[in-house]
Amino acid sequence: MQYLGLLADFLLHVDQHLAALLSQYGGWIYAILFLIVFCETGLVVMPFLPGDSLLFIAGALAAGGGMNPWLVAAVLFAAAVLGDTVNYAIGRHFGKHIERWPNSRFFKRSALDYTHGFYERHGGKTIIIARFMPLVRTFAPFVAGMAPMAYRRFAAFNVLGAALWVGPLVMLGYWFGNFPFIKNNLTAVILGIVALSLTPLMLAWLRHRRASARKAVSHP
Repeated sequence: MQYLGLLADFLLHVDQHLAALLSQYGGWIYAILFLIVFCETGLVVMPFLPGDSLLFIAGALAAGGGMNPWLVAAVLFAAAVLGDTVNYAIGRHFGKHIERWPNSRFFKRSALDYTHGFYERHGGKTIIIARFMPLVRTFAPFVAGMAPMAYRRFAAFNVLGAALWVGPLVMLGYWFGNFPFIKNNLTAVILGIVALSLTPLMLAWLRHRRASARKAVSHP
């Protein structure tokens, strides 16, 4: 429970923790940011790490003069592409074994099953769309590897999706993160980003519940 508390504190106050890491480690912050995004996109047991909010806050810190915004964007873009590539390889070579893992604190079967269905409906576009959906973002390349999607096709969607995800969010943080109102309400902004990114999952869950309820009524 202590570790869950620490994780929740990091997610809710990622701005404060990243600022502290920048102050303590200086240039090593780029490696730390790379590692977080790489693990969140590349390892199916790490979907709980911050994604969208981290990109926004990294841009805001860069606006404060502590980092080069172009280098931040380049490092996070490389982490996102490499993370998805590793996740695709894991899915391709070990997916059938990992798919049988039971649901746990670190492995969400519901997210994997939802991503399977999402991939079946949208195909390769899933790799791009999933960039903006927590949990699904982590499982999409894994499912593509299991499918298996041809690597060249996956790589094209991977690079495009990473560019559309990293670039705008980092630059939004850079342009707006230091506005007094946003700077003074960063925790609320982070929660808003998380809520916005989770909205598609919530809508899909509600649609699924409604469909299940209609089935139950029509087939008592």
